[in-house]
Amino acid sequence: MVLNYIWVAFFVVAFLVALWKCLVMGDTDIFTALVNSTFDSSKTAFEISLGLTGILSLWLGIMKIGEQSGMINALSRWLSPVFCRLFPEIPKGHPAMGSIFMNLSANMLGLDNAATPMGLKAMKELQELNPKKDTATNPMVMFLVLNTSGLILIPVSIMMYRSQLGAAQPTDIFIPTLITTAISTVVGVIAVSVAQRINLLNRPIMLLIGGISLFFATIIWLLGNLGRDELGVYSTLIANVLLFSIILTFILWGVWKRINVYDAFIEGAKEGFTTAVRIIPYLVAFLVGIAVFRTSGAMDLLVNGIGWVVGLFGVDTSFVGALPTALMKSLSGSGANGLMIDTMKQYGADSFVGRMSCVARGASDTTFYILAVYFGSVGITKTRNAVTCGLIADLAGIIAAIVVSYFFFSD
Repeated sequence: MVLNYIWVAFFVVAFLVALWKCLVMGDTDIFTALVNSTFDSSKTAFEISLGLTGILSLWLGIMKIGEQSGMINALSRWLSPVFCRLFPEIPKGHPAMGSIFMNLSANMLGLDNAATPMGLKAMKELQELNPKKDTATNPMVMFLVLNTSGLILIPVSIMMYRSQLGAAQPTDIFIPTLITTAISTVVGVIAVSVAQRINLLNRPIMLLIGGISLFFATIIWLLGNLGRDELGVYSTLIANVLLFSIILTFILWGVWKRINVYDAFIEGAKEGFTTAVRIIPYLVAFLVGIAVFRTSGAMDLLVNGIGWVVGLFGVDTSFVGALPTALMKSLSGSGANGLMIDTMKQYGADSFVGRMSCVARGASDTTFYILAVYFGSVGITKTRNAVTCGLIADLAGIIAAIVVSYFFFSD
């Protein structure tokens, strides 16, 4: 229901802002721009879905090999002590546990092309446990918020953009982004746990948190001393080696278990096409809504309004220039990337605003896109508190990005 209200609000607010611009500001082209944005974003939605077809076929084929060979079940049993605390309604050893783990691992490595198919596979398996096929279950909500909070270890693409725009040290946003995205994820998990009355104060969860903290500290120590060129090379190399190793491991495991890996791959790959087609309406709906909201100028009014309110309290408003990126991040990944690049071009890649826009971009993932694609793939229309918890994680990420950026980059 919240998703419904937000979608309607995009169009209503866009119309009111456009009407004001037309009647008061004399911008007679604004409605033409709005209509054109609906056509362009609809085309973009289809192109995204078309582009996902091959990737979905590849990874769903690989996942089918893992399913038939028993590798997914083995992962599920290994993860049960921890995941059963976060997802208490999923039966122990269920294949969904393995798919969730693969999805979250790909997300942390920044492998978006691999993460989405694995996430869609996990949603399909969670839907098999769902007694009400149109309503999101508790495990679905937790899984979606873990995705929207966007925990990532190495923000390779953001550092690449900074390098292209002439940053003296493109990697200087690495540690701030890591801290910010970790805060966003923790807050998101806590929000869902409170809503679902999940007790996080238990030994497996505490060991997991300790292990992740140690891992983060090791990553920071190992990569923090590398130069920008070395960091870019090694982070990309590690991610690609791990990615190909996953593919090879699934195939060799299937051979060891004496299954026909080729037939298993083809069977899984067939699901990729039908899944890509199924998500088109949901992508069109939200990309159009986001496009008209942005084109109307409503986003600019929102950002300027926040800056005005903050200024009334005498607080430094230097961060306001990075807010368009921070707010767009929840709506559109490509839009946020575009605004981040524009911000660095306008203010400078090494300016406070330029750096903060990068940290804010990496704080969390594209909430509404993920909700539309993942829930749409299995026909979920009642999202319950997924939107609310996802936006809480987003808000925590934005606040953390502001605070952390002031700590690391303010003069």
